[in-house]
Amino acid sequence: MDKIIVRGGRPLNGSIPIAGAKNACLTLMPAALLTSEPLTLTNAPRLSDIRTMTELLQSLGCEVARLSDGQVLALACGKITNHTADYDIVRKMRASILVLGPMLARDGEAVVSLPGGCAIGARPVDLHLKALEAMGAQIELRDGYVHAIAPGGLTGAEVEFPLVSVGATENALMAATLAKGTTVLKNVAREPEIVDLARCLRAMGAQIEGEGTSTITVHGVERLHGATHRVVTDRIELGTYMLAPVMTGGSVELLGGTRDLVGAFADKLEEAGVEVEETATGLRVSRNGNGLKPLHVVTEPYPGFPTDLQAQMMAMLTLADGESVLEERIFENRFMHAPELQRMGAQIEVKGGTAHVHGGTPLKGAPVMATDLRASVSLILAALAAEGESTVSRVYHLDRGYENVVEKLSACGADIERVSE
Repeated sequence: MDKIIVRGGRPLNGSIPIAGAKNACLTLMPAALLTSEPLTLTNAPRLSDIRTMTELLQSLGCEVARLSDGQVLALACGKITNHTADYDIVRKMRASILVLGPMLARDGEAVVSLPGGCAIGARPVDLHLKALEAMGAQIELRDGYVHAIAPGGLTGAEVEFPLVSVGATENALMAATLAKGTTVLKNVAREPEIVDLARCLRAMGAQIEGEGTSTITVHGVERLHGATHRVVTDRIELGTYMLAPVMTGGSVELLGGTRDLVGAFADKLEEAGVEVEETATGLRVSRNGNGLKPLHVVTEPYPGFPTDLQAQMMAMLTLADGESVLEERIFENRFMHAPELQRMGAQIEVKGGTAHVHGGTPLKGAPVMATDLRASVSLILAALAAEGESTVSRVYHLDRGYENVVEKLSACGADIERVSE
């Protein structure tokens, strides 16, 4: 099992290219199940989660080819040959549930294992199922699997989500493209990944209005065709690397980044005293000579502060001058990185969904262990700022969401290496 060794204390300067969005690509890939024609995705990230989704789609009858060193995915599903998404694949990643809506919409049947993924909260799939039931699906849970049928096909419906859910919005949106009649989805997620999915589906012939707002209207069509679509820039990777020069000093340009992807996050950085500048090719983030100001951060659905940047922000706030407060309102059990940061000298108190970070104490290098995807990169950021050497174990979590971390940081002057244990 690999680990990453970081010798901290070096300022970072240079540029970092930002990859295509993992969460967008994992949603776009199942859209290939909606048509018998090829779907080509460019700017695809090269991550273990993408490989897992590839394996799942292939098990259902899709052909998937990785071109241009993996940055182009060519998918074709002339016929769905297997309608069961098996537990052995689905358990690795929660996004696997997104094959449910497309299979049901196209062929009227799907059997999908209840999913796995990072242990950061319950994240139930009931909102997915209720939306599909509103469109006429008959659903039963048996032996850990969702058994769904729609013998006469799905029909348009009005669906109002009681809670904003990205995954449920995505599943319902894909299913509605082939439903008979009009579907109105209310209180939907507004994330850039939702907008990206709608644009791809529209390129495939879907009739969709309202993406990026709280209501999406879909006029069902008889069939979708193939298309080529560029995956949107990964806003979470962008936000993560924006913190690297903040925590170490220096100035780094994030190539391909745009402020609209990370507006609430960029606002908080500026509130802390960080310089964020738009350039012709991305965003430049610089740490001036002043100390960092403490913050009060509340995670919220887009366009609010992203839960997927909470762990990284906690690492930064350990360096701020004073007490910061982080409120996690999206997922429970998402402060598992706090004890590992404490091993490096951070002063953090967690009470339920709130963490109090008493900043200003220098971080010291230490052996730490990643507990989930975003926690893993927060520990690397902390190690970059710490005095001495840190070892981050269980970095297989990291491979699910970040490609070439060592290479990208090394190119800006970090002393970091990946070794096999």
